[in-house]
Amino acid sequence: MSTSHSRPAIGASLYFMLAFTLGAYFTFAAVQGDFGVFRQVQIKAEAEALRAERDLLRADLAEMQNKTRRLSDDYLDLDLLDEQARDVLGYVRADEIVIR
Repeated sequence: MSTSHSRPAIGASLYFMLAFTLGAYFTFAAVQGDFGVFRQVQIKAEAEALRAERDLLRADLAEMQNKTRRLSDDYLDLDLLDEQARDVLGYVRADEIVIR
C-alpha cells in the first residue's frame, strides 16, 4: 500500500508570498507614500492655510497702499497725517490731556 502525501509546491507558496508582499507594499504606498492619500490631505490643508495667509497679506497690502496714496503729494489727507504724527512721534496738542 502506498500513500502519497500531497503537499503544496514550494513555488506556489513563494508566488503567493511574493504577491501578498507586493500587494501590502503598494497598499501602504498608496496610503502613506509621498503621493498617498494622507499626503494629499496634508497638501490640501497646507494649501488652505496658505490661501488664508495670502488673503490676510492682500488685505494688509491694500491698507498700506491706501495709506500711502492718502499721504502722497497728489492727495494729502490731513486727518491721516495728524493721526500718524500723533501715533509715531507722540505729538499732543497743548489743550489735550494725556491719560496713560
